[in-house]
Amino acid sequence: MTLTEAAPSHTVSAPPLERSELLHTRIEPSKGWISLGLKDLWQYRELLFFLTWRDIKVRYKQTALGAAWAVIQPLFTMLVFTLFFGRLAKVPSDGVPYPLFSYSALLPWQLFAYALTESSNSVVANERLITKVYFPRLVVPLASILAGLVDFVIAFTLVIGMMVWYGVRPTWAVLTLPFFVIFAMVTALAVGLWLSALNVQYRDVRYTLTFIVQFWLIASPVAYSSTLVPARWRPFYGLNPMAGVIEGFRWALLGKAQAPGAMLWVSVMVVTVVLVGGLYYYRRMEKTFADVV
Repeated sequence: MTLTEAAPSHTVSAPPLERSELLHTRIEPSKGWISLGLKDLWQYRELLFFLTWRDIKVRYKQTALGAAWAVIQPLFTMLVFTLFFGRLAKVPSDGVPYPLFSYSALLPWQLFAYALTESSNSVVANERLITKVYFPRLVVPLASILAGLVDFVIAFTLVIGMMVWYGVRPTWAVLTLPFFVIFAMVTALAVGLWLSALNVQYRDVRYTLTFIVQFWLIASPVAYSSTLVPARWRPFYGLNPMAGVIEGFRWALLGKAQAPGAMLWVSVMVVTVVLVGGLYYYRRMEKTFADVV
């Protein structure tokens, strides 16, 4: 006698789909100057998060100091600038203590430099992924740029301590600080799209990146103030978009008397043109990535 009896199992099979009901997805290379396909980024948002998290973990994998490098790099650069530019050259710092003056500029600069370097090499570095799986190729440089935000947040904690030490209080302008952080990332993305696509075709690009970053650092008001540029030429100085980013970041964080003004708007227009052109050029060239990379 059995205590329990198993209920008879019934397997219900779904009726086979008719030929007309079968769904097929065919992936073909785009032709001509096509749309940017930005909607695909939302559909592949989980992949974007995964690649960003992967880049964050790989950055400090098997390192002794780990995330401390995010503070060490700008901190030692600030000490060198303070010694040579602040003490020896007596470079004016707009009434702000020079260590705080230079470090507040190094924060957006380090974010930009890291994002530009990583995004420019992102397509070549993800060769195996690109040649095997279909996904919006724009995810690759975008993930490299977003990964730099972790370093920025860690390094930002030091500038808060420096502001407390020097007794600098932020004004209402600090509410605009996220705009300048995003502006630095968008600037890196705009230039990185051009360089990453060119890097697939011409590997010389990665060898020139170090020179580009060093030259751009000297041309940007990191160790000095843009007020050294004559007022009538200052809007033209905005053709360097990082000039508007850095001066705007200082104004928002330290509460300088004057906003960047016309120089910032020139930088915004330059970045907009470079970004739109970079998006279309990247989309046009991405159909050849799998074959060339």
